[in-house]
Amino acid sequence: MTQTAADPASPAQTTARKSAGHVIVDTLVAHGVERTYVVPGESYLDVLDGLHRSPIQTVVCRHEGGAAYMAEADGKMNSVPGVAMVTRGPGAANAHVGLHTSWQDSTPMVLFVGLIPFEHRDREAFQEFDPHAWFDSGAKRVMVLDHAERASEIVAEAMFAASSGRPGPVVVGLPEDIITREIDATLHPPIPVAHGGMTVNDWKALRDALMGAEKPLFVTGGNDWTPAGAQGLTTWLEEHHLPAAAEWRTEGTVPFDSPSYVGPIGYGRPQPTFDMLEETDLLVFVGTVPGDVVTNGFLVRQDWNKKNFLVTIDPSLRGRSGPVSYQIVARPDVFVRDLVRIDLPAKHAWKEWTGRLRAQQVEFSTPASREPAEGPARMDTLMANLVAGLPTDAMVTFGAGEHTNWAHRYFPTQGYASMISARNGSMGYSVPSAVAASLRFPGRRVVTIAGDGEFLMNGQELATAAQYGATPLVIVMDNQEYGTIRTHQERDYPDRVSGTQLKNPDFALMAEAFGGFGVRVESDAEIPGALEAALRAIDEDRKFALVHLIVEQRVKAY
Repeated sequence: MTQTAADPASPAQTTARKSAGHVIVDTLVAHGVERTYVVPGESYLDVLDGLHRSPIQTVVCRHEGGAAYMAEADGKMNSVPGVAMVTRGPGAANAHVGLHTSWQDSTPMVLFVGLIPFEHRDREAFQEFDPHAWFDSGAKRVMVLDHAERASEIVAEAMFAASSGRPGPVVVGLPEDIITREIDATLHPPIPVAHGGMTVNDWKALRDALMGAEKPLFVTGGNDWTPAGAQGLTTWLEEHHLPAAAEWRTEGTVPFDSPSYVGPIGYGRPQPTFDMLEETDLLVFVGTVPGDVVTNGFLVRQDWNKKNFLVTIDPSLRGRSGPVSYQIVARPDVFVRDLVRIDLPAKHAWKEWTGRLRAQQVEFSTPASREPAEGPARMDTLMANLVAGLPTDAMVTFGAGEHTNWAHRYFPTQGYASMISARNGSMGYSVPSAVAASLRFPGRRVVTIAGDGEFLMNGQELATAAQYGATPLVIVMDNQEYGTIRTHQERDYPDRVSGTQLKNPDFALMAEAFGGFGVRVESDAEIPGALEAALRAIDEDRKFALVHLIVEQRVKAY
């Protein structure tokens, strides 16, 4: 039978209808979201129901802080914002630490928060809070879905806001009664994000500045790169014998073994990278700005006669310090696309300058002997043995503390993004980020280096690793103290140790209890065998492995 336009069964006249919660999930699928990190709550059950048969993997975490960290780490590794889902009140409060990381690290991330029913608002209902009052100062946007029919639009806006301009966190509140309402299931299309690019004036200004410089220096940073863009910049730098340093905790954009890579710049930096910021006569920041950490508390590179070119999509230059000679409004990949077209002859002075800086970096980053020494376990020995067996695509993650400097110094990051960390100095990031990295790249060697104090802040996410088959290698450097704070304490209050000492459990036994492999190492001689056993457990048994390394206090990477 032929259908007519008036026939109720005609596709042209029939509009699919779904609950707003299910439409939210469909919109995330349409935006390319592959995974969401959640701690469930009754406030957003309809979204969880929508995830039940969707292609999005729902990773159930053990704490909202861990879920938020995983989503933030995912945003660093992916072209799509990381997504976390938590419930109202306490759940939202616990997730706040991940938002702060996303804000300061410029990472695209969307946090969905279940809320009390619309009808209960402003009556001090169970777990009620004001999302705008809580999050407005620490998120790019805070939106609440008060009209069910706008569900897909709100998600599209959130994904756009997280990615556009300087990336960052967006919060979306979901009242539990609104998301159950049935609406038109038509999806809002993804909103395109502007990428900027070099104008003719930009091109000429940069070329003239480079040709007038004897000691130019590029600094890469941020999370707005792609592997192709990073490789394009590396090739161009090497062809022109130009050096590149890495912003704190973002190593790998220019590979560790590149003749153009000259080291990390950040807290606890080695002296050569501290000096070169003042010595260079042209500084070109790509993907980031010279902020507090890079300039050592707004002290380095503050002379307004210095030449600084800043390449960033953020026209506000939020967080920058020191002189700004010129800004190019562009994302890194687009900047590199235009940069490689510049007809720029290499200068002999550049080769000498880069060679000197590179030699300093090679000396600094060459591991000590793999042969164990007499006495207690040492991170030097562990790193020498670990690095020797790493594949070229190995990744490292870590949170905050002096233990991170071992990775800064020795881990061979060979591409973007092979170092995933928290540049806001947030502790507890190591294990969640390693879980997210292992799930995102199941075929790669993922290593996380955690301090003993940091590990206990989110170590329970090893249960998540076991549940979903994540297989990171977890190195716990146990020096029985909050090392970074102890260092500050020794400087400002010498011989008055207070509030920094720890008594720890057996982390290897904890790993076994969570379903992984654990080994405790107290002497240096045990390190090669322990590391070999841990890697065998990962590769053959397909489980995460933890090496609990008992080290002496006050021993630092540099």
